[in-house]
Amino acid sequence: MKKLASSSVLSLAWLLIVMMMTTSTLSQSDDNASVLDTNGRPLQRDAEYYIKPAITDSGGRFTLISRSSPCPLYVGQENTDLGEGLPVFFSPYAGEDNVVKVNRDFKVAFSAASICVQSTEWKVGERDTTSGRRLIVTGGTSGDRDYSSYFRIVQTQSEGIYNIQWCPTEVCPICRFDCGTIGGLRENGKILEALDGNVLPVVFERRALVVSVN
Repeated sequence: MKKLASSSVLSLAWLLIVMMMTTSTLSQSDDNASVLDTNGRPLQRDAEYYIKPAITDSGGRFTLISRSSPCPLYVGQENTDLGEGLPVFFSPYAGEDNVVKVNRDFKVAFSAASICVQSTEWKVGERDTTSGRRLIVTGGTSGDRDYSSYFRIVQTQSEGIYNIQWCPTEVCPICRFDCGTIGGLRENGKILEALDGNVLPVVFERRALVVSVN
């Protein structure tokens, strides 16, 4: 009986070790998975992509939006899927990463010129006085210590469909952030992007290269 009991304990211990190793491997695999565009290809560092809703009736491609004054410019969406929108490019925090990976921090900016004297890099801005939600504004600054400028992409339950979050724990693992996921906020006929509310599932469409023929 003692031998059987010892054997059962050893088997249980071995099973627990295997489960822990499997869980650890899956976690590492998830964190190393590449974010895919609508063609099933990894998002490349500094390449240009359009961000657009994965569901209908949720607005169009992401673009720059003004509010009550021309500046600053906010991250928003076209009102319909017929709008052209503006492409963005991603800069992963990990210098060795040439592709964007899920659950990994990056900076993102519109590939466009702005009438405002500021960059088009995204950052978490002020709270909207009506909804209390934190708006996503442009004008991020350089430097790793500006935590408000780091975002990450997380996988949804559907392959190729993602959420964009602000939770820069790769940049600062010891920090405690009030993390949030981006979703639309309708205001005066415009669609702004904000945290702390509804969540917008998105896809990433590679901008087609324009080849000029002389």
